[in-house]
Amino acid sequence: MDRTRPLARRRLLAVGTAVLLAVPGMTALSSAARAADADLARNGGFESGLDGWTCTAGSGASVNSPVRSGSSALKATPAGSDNAQCAQTVTVKPDSQYTLAGYVRGSYVYLGASGTGTTDVSTWTQSAPDWQHLTSTFRTGASTTKVTIYTHGWYGTGAYYADDVSLTGPGVDAGQPPAAPTGLKAGTVTSSSVPLSWSAVSGATGYAIYRDGAKVQTATGTSATVSGLAPSTAYSFQVAAVNAAGESARSAAVTATTSAGSSGSTDLPAHALVGYLHASFANGAGYTRMADVPDSWDVIDLAFGEPTSTTSGDIRFTRCPVTECPSVESDADFKAAIKAKQAAGKKVLISIGGQNGQVQLTTTAARDTFVSSVSKIIDTYGLDGLDIDFEGHSLSLDASDTNFRSPTTPVIVNLISALKTLKAKYGTKFVLTMAPETFFVQLGYQYYGTGKWGGQDPRAGAYLPVIYALRDDLTLLHVQDYNSGSIMGLDNQYHSMGGADFHIAMTDMLLTGFPVAGDANNVFPPLRPDQIAIGMPATTNAGNGYVSPAEVNKALDCLTRKTNCGSYATHGTWPALRGLMTWSVNWDRFANGEFSKNFDGYFG
Repeated sequence: MDRTRPLARRRLLAVGTAVLLAVPGMTALSSAARAADADLARNGGFESGLDGWTCTAGSGASVNSPVRSGSSALKATPAGSDNAQCAQTVTVKPDSQYTLAGYVRGSYVYLGASGTGTTDVSTWTQSAPDWQHLTSTFRTGASTTKVTIYTHGWYGTGAYYADDVSLTGPGVDAGQPPAAPTGLKAGTVTSSSVPLSWSAVSGATGYAIYRDGAKVQTATGTSATVSGLAPSTAYSFQVAAVNAAGESARSAAVTATTSAGSSGSTDLPAHALVGYLHASFANGAGYTRMADVPDSWDVIDLAFGEPTSTTSGDIRFTRCPVTECPSVESDADFKAAIKAKQAAGKKVLISIGGQNGQVQLTTTAARDTFVSSVSKIIDTYGLDGLDIDFEGHSLSLDASDTNFRSPTTPVIVNLISALKTLKAKYGTKFVLTMAPETFFVQLGYQYYGTGKWGGQDPRAGAYLPVIYALRDDLTLLHVQDYNSGSIMGLDNQYHSMGGADFHIAMTDMLLTGFPVAGDANNVFPPLRPDQIAIGMPATTNAGNGYVSPAEVNKALDCLTRKTNCGSYATHGTWPALRGLMTWSVNWDRFANGEFSKNFDGYFG
């Protein structure tokens, strides 16, 4: 959200500064710190990357140019309703004087301290084409032991830079790091998670969890569940205790192996091609009979089942009428062709929603009707499962619904309940897929619902709680990497449709995980690579964002082999990536099978 720049605030600050300078006896501390003072800011020169600092929405990075001193500085980029604040919490003494200082470059750059226990301070510059020194002083309150120092830019402006940030004043003896935890053990595993527990450590304020030598999360108590793991895979875990003095040595390692998982029973090939079949309508691509769908397609989604009204939950699948599709087959031939596809190892699903099928399960009655009506479609045609293609305004988040792990919005809660009921009804062989747009998934890296200030689109990231709740039941997630605006990737750069880069960045987010709305304590965990297919349009006619076969192959090379990645650095290599999804089977046939033939040629 573009916010008006604080012109009035600038005038008030200027007047306030003039008054302060005119009052006898009100002078700043000497630039030379008292002998007993120390610089308490950690990594104020950003020489160790962002160690000690947390930046909102992943907006900050350590860069090598420009720098004021040393070899690194902070670069942070405001975007939308995020002002790119980078902050750290510092231990201080009560009732003590401190000086905050730093150097900044850019427009509307702030340096401040909050939680002082007295009057919080903030100083700023309107424009600093070269390094400008900012400084302010404050006194801590009688019981204040921690303050937060920060720097940030302003909404809608460009990147800013900061370097040599310091907080000078009386130091505090942090003592010694705690002892290493003992008693680490693993609980009952799933196909994608391992629960861990350990004995409490005296003096610890928190714990850091390591997986295969890399820190993956933190905990305040003596248990945690590590998610986003691959099935049938062995992992090594360790835990370290943390307090203000630092981190302990790591515990003895414990090894746990995830289970095989239910998704393995759906019998999909290692690399699968998913396509939507225009079964209820005709357009420029023409009608394709089920029997004429080429063998390349491993999962065939019937488009679409739609509700009788937006909130009814009553889903109907009406096949294309002969007046619109002259070559349409009879119901008997259609059902026979589905059985023939299944006998050949293919999966045929009903896809619910689409561009015109808005579905809002606002009540439990609508939820139950959804379950019964979808079940009727599945049973009538002998289908293998369900694809959720909710678009438009089907899913949005209430203003109070801020945690994707425990949603409260009725349309979200009821959808999750309905899908779990269907999965339980049909068993482990039930195929469940989802085809959200990037707005509802990857955009959640920057924005989630209405946001902490309000005013954001409540649909932003709204699929995340559904995906998270069903991650162990989900066969495939194929986000539509088309008809999309620019989306920020994990490199904190915006990526746009039209080349391999967009598909690489968007898929890397799903396979790596990301902090939701920039909150490092609220991370959406990665999905397994066998759960991910990349969604692309089959032709230029099918949708915005078409890429040539050469660009498709570049994306696959990068994600599965870590070659041809271009400028984007992925966070892993995933040879088990399940495959591709496209809109649509019909448009691919219209283009003489360019998309499917390229898939077959790549995966063999």
